[in-house]
Amino acid sequence: MKTTVVIILIFLGLLGLMWLGSSNKKLTESSDRTKSVLSTSEEVYDFGTISMKNGDVTKEFIITNSTDKDIFVPSLTTSCMCTRAYLVQLDGKIKGPFGMPSMSYVPRVNEIIKVGESRVVRVVYDPNAHGPAGVGRINRFVTLTDALGGELRLEIRAVVTP
Repeated sequence: MKTTVVIILIFLGLLGLMWLGSSNKKLTESSDRTKSVLSTSEEVYDFGTISMKNGDVTKEFIITNSTDKDIFVPSLTTSCMCTRAYLVQLDGKIKGPFGMPSMSYVPRVNEIIKVGESRVVRVVYDPNAHGPAGVGRINRFVTLTDALGGELRLEIRAVVTP
């Protein structure tokens, strides 16, 4: 009986490892994602060296609908809990915070960006979120997904010091 249980546990463990391996493969294949029809003049921003003692840093990206059709944006997510994203509407109202989907509930954006309109995506990075282990180079991503499945990926970089 004990031998059977051990064999079953080993088998389930191997299946779990195979499942994790296939999940990681999907993550690395994300470079094959469809590019959004939304545009920005700046997809990457480097804060340079930032200090944990100075707290949060913020970068605002302007995204534009340069197409001839209104674009529906259902979601805005971040790659890490240390990063929050907000969508600033034309009237100045702010939607968010939006975060990392696998770690907590992330509300839907459900925003229509009309032809020729722009929105601001405000990205806030907390260098203290990972504690002392969080020093060094960081790269965080914010992904805006349109209704066609296209993704606009914004990146922030920094070197975090105590």
